[in-house]
Amino acid sequence: MKPPQAHLDHVVVVAASLAEGVDWCERTLGVTPGPGGEHPLMGTHNRLLAISSDAFADVFFEILAINPDAPAPARARWFGLDALDLRDGPRLVNLVARSDDLDAHLAALQATGARPGRALAASRDTARGRLSWRIAVADDGALDGALPTLIQWNDLAQQPARHLPACGVQLVGATLRGLPDATAQALNLAGVATSAETGVEPHATAARATHAHASCHVELDTPRGRVRLSSR
Repeated sequence: MKPPQAHLDHVVVVAASLAEGVDWCERTLGVTPGPGGEHPLMGTHNRLLAISSDAFADVFFEILAINPDAPAPARARWFGLDALDLRDGPRLVNLVARSDDLDAHLAALQATGARPGRALAASRDTARGRLSWRIAVADDGALDGALPTLIQWNDLAQQPARHLPACGVQLVGATLRGLPDATAQALNLAGVATSAETGVEPHATAARATHAHASCHVELDTPRGRVRLSSR
């Protein structure tokens, strides 16, 4: 059976603080991100901007940070946030892929040996009311190489990109490197280039490049010109 198709939902950049993330966004992309909200489940908060384009509909850019005013969560935070070294500044960490059938997608990925995490219910309050979704997160919060995080919105009409104003930034390309072919087929992510190669030469004594060299990449048209971001 062909797996359900996923669509790129958002791009995640993590910062040591939200203020640092906003400053990075203004310097790097030439725009100030709009408001976001708080995530009680994970003790994080965010700022958002629209990056939809002809090639990628309903996509947004998320700047994410630990919320210093929130209680520490009872579990590991998403996107490997607890273990990230952000002394060099904000960084792209992952892509998030939207699914209409999260459970089927997770089962298909697990059958290939991937570790996409398990579905958790999450929410945050917005000016339009409570936004809620299910998202796949590993128990230890770790990401599985270049594998995008899977999300399913409880009400797709409330998906943030559909309500964010245009800001002059558009996503023009996205690539996943080091994603095994079987996993890429199970993911079935529209419009995103995938490669089993990491783009890093393996050591002479290694049969192949390691999982640690897997990475995601995005290209954005911005007021500061073409900007390329990499998780490596």
